[in-house]
Amino acid sequence: MKAYEGKDIGTSHWVLVDQAMINAFADATGDHQWIHVDVERAKAHMPGGRTIAHGYLTLSLLPRLGDAIYRIRKTSRAINYGTNKVRFTTPVPSGSRVRLHYHLKSVEDIKGGVRMTFDSTVELEGSDKPALAAEALFLAFD
Repeated sequence: MKAYEGKDIGTSHWVLVDQAMINAFADATGDHQWIHVDVERAKAHMPGGRTIAHGYLTLSLLPRLGDAIYRIRKTSRAINYGTNKVRFTTPVPSGSRVRLHYHLKSVEDIKGGVRMTFDSTVELEGSDKPALAAEALFLAFD
């Protein structure tokens, strides 16, 4: 991965964030705030008349979307190490599509492997602003 440090790694495919995904996330987290799950109330009271995805749902898509961008072939295991500087910059309305852009910011040696920091931007189709910007950290071991 050191050869890719400081470079754009790629862009994922588009993923649909529909009401079923939002409802499943609400059930998994217990966050049933009406802006996410009450379709009828959203029609009357939300800009655009649609519910919006949880910010943490958008964040949780990073591993799924990242898998479509790159694979490390010579590793025993890789794990999510965390995130820095997470910002939910634009709401993701139900029925929208998002995709991930990865830039490998840094690769640091750790015992038995490397720690990689990616500048991660989740693009919202049709929006000038991204839905999410964050530094995502992953560990990969020999």
